[in-house]
Amino acid sequence: MAVWSPSVGIGGSCCLLNNGITEAWRFPSTCFSTCNNKTKRGSKTLRVTSALQSYHRLSKILASKTSTELKEEISTRSAQLDDLKKVTASSYSFRTKSGALVKVKVEKKRDKYSIMVYVSSLELSGCDDDNNSSSLVMVWGVYRSDSSCFLPLDFESSSQDSQTHTTETPFVKSSSYESKLGLEFDGKEPPFYLSFRLKDPNGGLEMLTHRDTNFCVPVGFTPGRPLPLGLSSGPDDDNSWNFAFFSRNAKSVVLCLYDDTSTDKPALELDLDPYVNRTGDVWHASVEKTWEFVRYGHRCHSEEEAEDIVLDPYARVIEKFLGSLFKNPSFDWGRDVSPNIPLEKLIVYRLNVKGFTQHKSSKLPTNIAGTFTGVAEKVNHLKTLGANAVLLEPIFSFSEQQGPYFPFHFFSPMDMYGPSNSMKEMVKRLHSEGVEVLLEVVFTHTADSGALHGIDDSCYYLDSKSYLNCNFPVVQELVLESLRYWVTEYHVDGFCFINASSLLRGVHGEHLSRPPLVEAISFDPLLAGRKLIADCWDPHDVKMIPKEVRFPHWKRWGEVNTRYCRNVRNFVRGRGLLSDLATRICGSGDVFTDGRGPAFSFNYVSRNSGLSLVDLVSFSGPEVASELSWNCGEEGATNKSAVLQTRLKQIRNFLFIQYVSLGVPVLNMGDECGVSTRGLTSRKPFDWNMLASAFGVQITQFISFMTSVRARRSDVFQRRNFLKPENIVWYANDQTTPKWEDPGSKFLALEIKAETEEETTASLVEPTEPKNNDLFIGYNASDQPENVILPSLPSGRKWRLLVDTALPFPGFFSVEGETVVAEEEEEEEEEEEEEMNQPVMYEMKPYSCTLFETINATA
Repeated sequence: MAVWSPSVGIGGSCCLLNNGITEAWRFPSTCFSTCNNKTKRGSKTLRVTSALQSYHRLSKILASKTSTELKEEISTRSAQLDDLKKVTASSYSFRTKSGALVKVKVEKKRDKYSIMVYVSSLELSGCDDDNNSSSLVMVWGVYRSDSSCFLPLDFESSSQDSQTHTTETPFVKSSSYESKLGLEFDGKEPPFYLSFRLKDPNGGLEMLTHRDTNFCVPVGFTPGRPLPLGLSSGPDDDNSWNFAFFSRNAKSVVLCLYDDTSTDKPALELDLDPYVNRTGDVWHASVEKTWEFVRYGHRCHSEEEAEDIVLDPYARVIEKFLGSLFKNPSFDWGRDVSPNIPLEKLIVYRLNVKGFTQHKSSKLPTNIAGTFTGVAEKVNHLKTLGANAVLLEPIFSFSEQQGPYFPFHFFSPMDMYGPSNSMKEMVKRLHSEGVEVLLEVVFTHTADSGALHGIDDSCYYLDSKSYLNCNFPVVQELVLESLRYWVTEYHVDGFCFINASSLLRGVHGEHLSRPPLVEAISFDPLLAGRKLIADCWDPHDVKMIPKEVRFPHWKRWGEVNTRYCRNVRNFVRGRGLLSDLATRICGSGDVFTDGRGPAFSFNYVSRNSGLSLVDLVSFSGPEVASELSWNCGEEGATNKSAVLQTRLKQIRNFLFIQYVSLGVPVLNMGDECGVSTRGLTSRKPFDWNMLASAFGVQITQFISFMTSVRARRSDVFQRRNFLKPENIVWYANDQTTPKWEDPGSKFLALEIKAETEEETTASLVEPTEPKNNDLFIGYNASDQPENVILPSLPSGRKWRLLVDTALPFPGFFSVEGETVVAEEEEEEEEEEEEEMNQPVMYEMKPYSCTLFETINATA
């Protein structure tokens, strides 16, 4: 507990003249009970003086003083001026029902607190206007956590009531219409409240405020400021803490302060006065930093809320589920600059911070494995894959029982991932390697316990499932402040909003076409330039099927493309429509032709919920029917060569389609080396040894190759706008028009004609080499081979094969490629060149994809 050893004097100033009778009051020399709280330090003396005091002022300087005395006096005056600079004061005004005015001034000078109480415009019986006496008495006590329980005093002789622990102190008249009294307390004793009522012994009346309550003023702390919410420096900057806490429906709020990190019981509880420490719906107080408090929380009292001590939603540092009074350590960002990669050039790798390097195969020290530092240490793996952005699964402090998608706080990283500065080091390191850092964030719901529960559930939550009332103004501001904090404090480059469809719910659960929160995020100046991504997957959904909604975007929001995932999965397993596949590989124009473009489509095949990539081709039982998977002929693990070969081709096909589709490819952690969850169970840690397996080597190299193809042919695959229809030609296997809506059609090919230099410039695509090279892409989801006729080319041009997912490793992809010619051309090389080359036929094996590119015949 805080020290409690006041010395109190009646008077009109802080410099007391002891010209009256003095009584000594003492507190217990050991412990001191304060209802539910206990002090820890010894007692001191409380003094009461019955005479009026005045300020002691020096009237003149005698001429006979020596120069040494004058210097001493000048030094004394200088010290007095310094003392004045250390004076802090607060004033409070009240009125009684009869209209009398009560003013209270609380002033701190160095190590003392003086309290002056002035009462004016009050008519009393038995008052003698010819002397200083007054019949007015103040009946007072002090308390901290409970206004009905005053702190007791242990005294030898006084007028304190031993039952109520109140003291009666008379006023003195300072003028014909005003009475006053003064109290003084040792500076180590606050914070506490002085609570009093006025009493006229002659008339037998007791006077309260016009609200029929005791007069109450804080001592040792001030009302503080209502903004900013959370913990900040007090009105006198670094000398005090300011606490501001929103709760509309709380009847009272108690500020709980802890002086030890190991105890669950607060050292001090301050019951915030609703008329002094509340502005609107914000409860606030400013407490001096002279006490060695280390943590804080709040206790809310209302008809609906529990009375547990709750975490400040705006706390920047937390410790054992309470706000810490210590700031994050300073961090030197040096010359850190965001890579600021254009949206269309992103290659995203989604990972879980702990799972990425937790496994012993990471060969990292135990204090680094599974942390932010561990991610930074593996940046070369990201660069090998061609990734230039990491998407971190939620790192906000979360419930360990429910997992990272159920946060209980929005301003602090999960402590298991390392201290805050280690995250900053990670961001700085990744930025230096040209890799952006994107965060998955959850602002639509919280953990089932803790979090914002118990503060003001009717404002913060929509229902019993812990869904947040996102578009309620206070919640909206909380979300915005959190996003700004992660941008300014941690330099993150963007956010992916999980369960984004719930951001569209109004305060009554209704659907909003123009949700205030989404709009505010879109135009917030501090978030300008940061990437915003909507992901409509709801972690509460046991089937793990993302919702499809029309998300309002203001040309700022990208979207995790659920339709892409489902349509590609369906086609690869042989059940999709050609029209669906064509729409997805061309950038999902049905979703993004609304003023955005294909770069706003974040394309994924597998994610961190549901089946991994290798499981998509290994399981297809009824329990995973919603995953749209196919086991390639046998469920689960198998030794059958034919099944394993088909599975390998299907994995290649998934990756191929993902990287030749317009939009942003999102690769999930572990898919590059065949990590299996064996169903819908939680993800396993990344096994770095698997990268050295035959599967890991070839898939990692293939992904690296495909990212290089995307970069080299950015004019096609990394576009801000859609391909022009005149530059795309669609084919069935015999060069006829595809049967778009026929479920039995399982082959699709397209020729992409290179844009001219003028077209490339007009479409805002950076020119790349080689120019004017057409592409031909084939997809065969059938279990039968298909003979594909490649489009005829002008004389001097040839097709070269870059990818055929049916060929064995390492020949199924090639940087140089293999020239493909017609048999007739081989026999007629020396004959006169014709205007057009002979058509070329190429056999595509079952379950395979191909990529061809035109080159000069002499190349």
